Amino acid sequence: MASKSVSLEGEDILLASSMIRLGARLQVLQAETSLSYDRLARLYREIRGVSPPKGMLPFSVDWYMTWLPNIHSSLFYNIYRYLDNFTPAKKSLAMVEAYRLYLEQSAAGLRPGDASDEPILSFTRAWMLLRFFESGLVQLSCCHQCGGQYVAHAHDPAASFVCAICKPPPRAGKTRSRRKASPARSV
Repeated sequence: MASKSVSLEGEDILLASSMIRLGARLQVLQAETSLSYDRLARLYREIRGVSPPKGMLPFSVDWYMTWLPNIHSSLFYNIYRYLDNFTPAKKSLAMVEAYRLYLEQSAAGLRPGDASDEPILSFTRAWMLLRFFESGLVQLSCCHQCGGQYVAHAHDPAASFVCAICKPPPRAGKTRSRRKASPARSV
C-alpha cells in the first residue's frame, strides 16, 4: 500500500514538473496534483529559480473569442480533444502533451526575428479553457465556410458561424508594436 502512494506521489511530481516547465501557475498545479502547496512552491522555485507568481487566474471567456486567441485556443483544444479521445494520455497528461504540440505548431508559424517569444495561449489560459468546456461556458462550433471546429460561446447559434481565419477582423495583425518593429518604407 505504501509503495502505491509513493508511486502516485512520484507521478504527481513528474506531472507538476512538466507543468511548471510549460508555465503553469501554482493554482493549476494544486488542482491537478495531490501535492501540498508548500511542496509545489518548493518544486516551482527549484525548477524556475523564482517564487511562484501571486494573484488570481484569468477568468474571462471573452478573451478566447477575440480573433488571434480564438485561433490559438481552437488549435490547442482540437489537439487536446484528439489526444484525450484516441491516445492513452487522458486529462492532465493529455493537456500537457497537447500544450507541447500546440507550442510546436504555433512556433512553426512564427516569422524569424518575431518580437514576441511568448505564446499567444499560455499554459494557464489553456487549462482555464478546459475548465470552461467542462462547465459548459464554451463549445466547439463548425465554420460553415472551411468546416473547422472553433471555440465559441456556449449556446451561440452555430448555423451561421464563420471562423476568424475565414473572416478576419479588418485590422487583424496591425498592432502598434508590429508597425514600430517594421522598417520605414522608402519612397
